[in-house]
Amino acid sequence: MMRRIRGVVGLGLCVVGALLAFAVPARAQQLVDAGKEGDGSGGLAFVLMVVMVVAIGGSLFFMDHVRRNRLPRDEDTPQS
Repeated sequence: MMRRIRGVVGLGLCVVGALLAFAVPARAQQLVDAGKEGDGSGGLAFVLMVVMVVAIGGSLFFMDHVRRNRLPRDEDTPQS
C-alpha cells in the first residue's frame, strides 16, 4: 500500500514539474548569454558547463555504483 502511495505521489510531482517546465516562456531558456563581449559572461558560461558535466558524470557513477551493489555477488570474482 505504501509503495503505491509513493508511486502516485512521484507521478504527481513529475506531472507538476512537466507543467511548470512547459509554462516557462521561450525567452527564459537561455540563462547565460556567453556572446556578450567584456562583461565576463563567457567565463560564467564555461563554469556552468563544467558544473553540468561533473553533475552528469557523478550521477552516472552513482547509478552504476547502485546497480553493482544490487547485483548478486559471485564467489569467484574479486571484490573491489
